[in-house]
Amino acid sequence: MNLVDRTRAALDQAITVYRGTADAARLAAVRDRLDAPLRVAVAGRVKAGKSTLLNALVGERLAPTDAGECTRIVTWYRDGHTYQVEAVPKQGQPHRLRFSRDDGAIDIDLDGLRADDLAQLTVTWPSQALRTLTLIDTPGIGSLSDQNSRHTWDLLVPDDEETPADAVVYLLRHLHPGDVEFLRAFHDTEVARPSPVNAIGVLSRADEIGAGRPDSMASARRIAARLGTDPNVRRLVQSVVPVAGLLAETAVTLTEVEVGQLRKVAALPVKQAEELLLSADRFASAMPELGLTDLERQALLARFGLFGVRLASTLLRRDVAGTATGLSRELADRSGLTQLREIIGSLFLERRDVLKSRSALLALADITRLRPRTGSDSVSAGVEEIMASAHPFNELRVLSSLRAGWITGKPEVVAELECLIGGSGSTVADRLRLPPDAAATEQSAGALAALARWQRRAENPLTSYEMTVAARVAIRSCEGMLAGLERRR
Repeated sequence: MNLVDRTRAALDQAITVYRGTADAARLAAVRDRLDAPLRVAVAGRVKAGKSTLLNALVGERLAPTDAGECTRIVTWYRDGHTYQVEAVPKQGQPHRLRFSRDDGAIDIDLDGLRADDLAQLTVTWPSQALRTLTLIDTPGIGSLSDQNSRHTWDLLVPDDEETPADAVVYLLRHLHPGDVEFLRAFHDTEVARPSPVNAIGVLSRADEIGAGRPDSMASARRIAARLGTDPNVRRLVQSVVPVAGLLAETAVTLTEVEVGQLRKVAALPVKQAEELLLSADRFASAMPELGLTDLERQALLARFGLFGVRLASTLLRRDVAGTATGLSRELADRSGLTQLREIIGSLFLERRDVLKSRSALLALADITRLRPRTGSDSVSAGVEEIMASAHPFNELRVLSSLRAGWITGKPEVVAELECLIGGSGSTVADRLRLPPDAAATEQSAGALAALARWQRRAENPLTSYEMTVAARVAIRSCEGMLAGLERRR
């Protein structure tokens, strides 16, 4: 029986124990989550670019990016067969809201409701991206006394129940004390609690780090790499990815009209183009013979930013991309969006059964602890047994210990251990640090060699106790890889 099936069986038992109580319905909803898409929250400080990044991940301009009332409300974006927006008030029944689309973006009519009256908005939208991920847009985090921040804290770090998010993408401009405070609260050393293994950091608005210069993203990548190796950051998030959110959103919603306007900039001699793009003010008003109206120039700046206009026009001039589709792909790559999607895929989606099971077991553990009744002791014991014996949870426990600095050793040994237990992705190639297209024979040889190394390390009397425990987990991971490769033959 796999991990999800064991978790479902524990929930079935608990539903029987709590039949006739409000907890039975809550547990049934938790059980349904096992078959639903992974829930990923997008969080960060005010003006970090959360809604813009969410739009880029969805591939449509759904989330409002201005400072309107809707940005103060926790909003869920999920896949469905129909287009609808539902308000979930703190008191009363959910009901649908009217909405319209203005230049591609959704404009929601709150029908007189105040943000403080609503627990959440739910946007249902047919979307390929939302079939695998349900995304949760959260208000910006500031101080705990701020009401908007409180909404996000209550969602992701609740006091008396589990968070509805299985994972979080956290946006930061730099490592602010408020970021550390929130991520530490989101992190817990118990495997059933949210931890660094289900949190990704995004160095947001990365193109602004270099003031929009052509090498801005290169600078952002260096800063992100430095942050990603900082021990304090590694305890909070699994990886740090630089993303130019505005450019990423525009890349996936690019139109042929915009490409045509950019071609006019690309057609200029290089020196003239560089002079035109020295500043946003200059681009907006200089060179009237360019053939772009003031409104068109302002629209390009709003959609691309100065960095994006420079980059896109350069790609067109150099024939790196000749069509809207090609330019969209190039901009997505250079904005950091493609890398972020790959990391979400390897660290979240490939591990979705583990993350969803952990969320479910957390809910179950909380209920049995807070509201025990006849039969709940057996349920609680079953939860503890799953957490203790399921190998994926043991991997996550070791990974959290590595990130917290509790397991130490030679840097190359620690780095190999982190990969073997899935710290850089859960595929065999990721774990063995092999090319993605490595042949099965090469993967088998790599797994056998790793198995032998970690068996020797586990048996060595000079190995520390913490590393010995971790080595046994690594051995089990190697055995699992070999068994999987054998089944594929």
